[in-house]
Amino acid sequence: MSTLADVVRELESHYDPRWAESWDAVGLVCGDPSQPVTKILFAVDPVAAVAEEAVDWGADLIVTHHPLYLRGTTSVAATTFKGRLVHTLIKNDIGLYTAHTNADVADPGVSDALARAVGLTGPLVPLSPSADDPRRGLGRVGSLPEPLPLRDFVRRAAAGLPGTAGGLRVAGDLDREVRRVAVSGGAGDSLLGTARAVGVDVFLTADLRHHPASEFVEAGGDGPALVDAAHWATEWPWLADAARLVASGLAAGGINVETRVSETVTDAWITTAKCEELT
Repeated sequence: MSTLADVVRELESHYDPRWAESWDAVGLVCGDPSQPVTKILFAVDPVAAVAEEAVDWGADLIVTHHPLYLRGTTSVAATTFKGRLVHTLIKNDIGLYTAHTNADVADPGVSDALARAVGLTGPLVPLSPSADDPRRGLGRVGSLPEPLPLRDFVRRAAAGLPGTAGGLRVAGDLDREVRRVAVSGGAGDSLLGTARAVGVDVFLTADLRHHPASEFVEAGGDGPALVDAAHWATEWPWLADAARLVASGLAAGGINVETRVSETVTDAWITTAKCEELT
């Protein structure tokens, strides 16, 4: 039987905490390293609905992409929703582990899973490589199996990503032919200039703000079209990859665990006032 310490070692063999940004908070949040782990739930967000799912399923560990306490805390009292979550986990002997920006830059990492989800094939290379290892870095660049009009690529991306209230937002000529695509899971404002510089036809990411996106589009030229998805949706495909890597790595050492990817939609937005089909 595996222990929490065994699982943490396996996770960190794929998502080294040293790769995380200095401002990030990754690693073990709660749990006794010696406790047995037979069931692991993977989710994007450490929120109450995910904790309830873990309790109902009998999970021993939750692995999330987003940290619970990104800015630190001086209390875990059950007077806040985060404190109540910690109490729920401890009362039910459920550990919590976070792999965030270290999973973003891993090889394979968050953007590799996103690239496959929206139909990219062939070798994937980082959009913004790490200085110490060009195989790692933020985002990925790949190609579609055949050129498509932008409208058809958007349809393919929408079909490959989990549904959210906001769907996909698109900036660009829907008839434009696209083949080479850049993607980046999570907020991608900081990579707009990089996406233009590498000469892709489309850049798909999340959380694009009005002014950076507007200025990017107004600059014109041969820059890529933009596709803006929900933050949660761009990171959710990674969960299955992480679950597979951890389970297979432990199995190679003779340790079997059961994994489950949470399908609970934890995107903050629950509805839109008006939704239109592409025309």
